[in-house]
Order: sequence, then C-alpha cells, then structure tokens
Amino acid sequence: MSSGDSPSVWLAAFGELHGQRALVTGASSGIGAAVAQALAECGAHVCMHHGRRAQAAATAAAELRRRGLSATIVSADLSVGGAARAMVSSAAASLGGVDLLINIAGSPMGRAAIETLDDDVCAAILQLNLRAVVDSIRSALPYLRRATHPAIINTSSVAVRTGGGRGVAVYAAAKSAVESLTRSLAREFAGDGIRVNCVAPGYIETAIHEGFSSDDDRRAYVAATPMGRGGTADDCVGAYLFLACHRLSGFVTGQTIAVNGGVAFS
Repeated sequence: MSSGDSPSVWLAAFGELHGQRALVTGASSGIGAAVAQALAECGAHVCMHHGRRAQAAATAAAELRRRGLSATIVSADLSVGGAARAMVSSAAASLGGVDLLINIAGSPMGRAAIETLDDDVCAAILQLNLRAVVDSIRSALPYLRRATHPAIINTSSVAVRTGGGRGVAVYAAAKSAVESLTRSLAREFAGDGIRVNCVAPGYIETAIHEGFSSDDDRRAYVAATPMGRGGTADDCVGAYLFLACHRLSGFVTGQTIAVNGGVAFS
C-alpha cells in the first residue's frame, strides 16, 4: 500500500476479517474467549474450541449468535493425542474451511518440581502445549493452502524468557518449542502464502491461574511488571487481530509479539 492511499484504508483494516473462517482454540474463557469475540465482532465466522468448559463455550457462542454474529463450538481434550486432528476436521466442516488458525489453548497443568513431576502429567503438558499445536497446524494445512490470506497465530508465554514461576519448567520448555516451531514454519510455509506468528502474554489475570497460583504468586507477578498491574484478556486481543489482518501484517511472519507489561523484552 502506497503512502498516497486514502486514510480510510487504515480505518477499515479490521474489516478485512469479515467473512474469514477462524478456528480459535481455548476459546471458552480468558484470552481465547476475548479473541473469538473480537473476531466475531469484526464479522468473522468463528469456531470456538473448548476442552472441559463446555457450558462456558456454549453460553459465549449463544450470546454472539444472539447479537447476530457467527459462532459455533467444537469440543476436544487437547491433552489427548489425536484430539487436535479431529477438532480441526470438525471445525472445517462447520466453517466450510479454515482461513485463520489461532492456537491459544494451553496450561501448565499445575506446579511441580522437575524431580517430582509425574511422567503422565509431563506427557500431558507436552501434548497440550506443543503436540496439539503441531497436530492442529498439520491438520489445517490443506484448508489454509486454499485460503486467500491464511494465517496461523500461536501462543507462547513470557515464561520462555523468564523461566516462569516455580514448578512450570516443562510448560516453559513447551512454549519455547512453540516459538521455535513458529519461526521454522514461517520459512516453510512462506511459499504457500501462509504467515505464521506468535503472541507471548505475560501475567494475564485469567482462569489459567486458578488452583495453582497463590495470592503471593500473583502479587509477585504484578510487582515484577513495570506497568504495575496484571494484564487482562482484552489487553492481548489487539496483537492477535493485528497478526490476523493481511493489510496490517502482510509482511510479518515468524515473529513473536510480547504482551507482558514490560516484564521481559524479545
């Protein structure tokens, strides 16, 4: 786009998402729910994935439909091998294809010192946070290759740069792998016109912390944040929308956008 183009092109930038078919994983709450809602409000057809929060996902999708927006749901336990492939197949059938794959589902699944971490839990952490991302991308490729401006947006964590809080070493390692995967696939898929990027949130006050982040943990996270507060799910939405829009980020691939209030820098 040249500097002589009308400013209205920029004002309408998110309008290009109208009619796009987006699969958002982890969309029953938190960042995923906020991103799915924003995409639907931009006119996208959104398929909201949930794991164990079926009612929350159903309620959120129903509210979007009540407002005249396009939203469906798909269920899959991504900590189980093979679930991501079935999820993508179901979502593509519901949407009529996939233009945007947004991988947000993930969790440390608790805290444990590395020497006490149960083998099955370790495998589940890697499955949910890494293998499911790989499987969803592999399964979505045939649909993305047929899209006009396809994009994959993965989700990492500030833990990649800080090591994370206590007892989340395997989660941090899996998220590091997601960032490396993002860079590798950006090169691999460039010839297909598929951009691959990543968003790395910092301490975001969502349900992911329920059950394993104590009040002391949360206070420590806020204290370590130069902006002096925890983030919100809505703080993260703009980064995902930016990366989803070809007009705004058409020459951006293989990158990670940090949304962490200044805790760490790329």
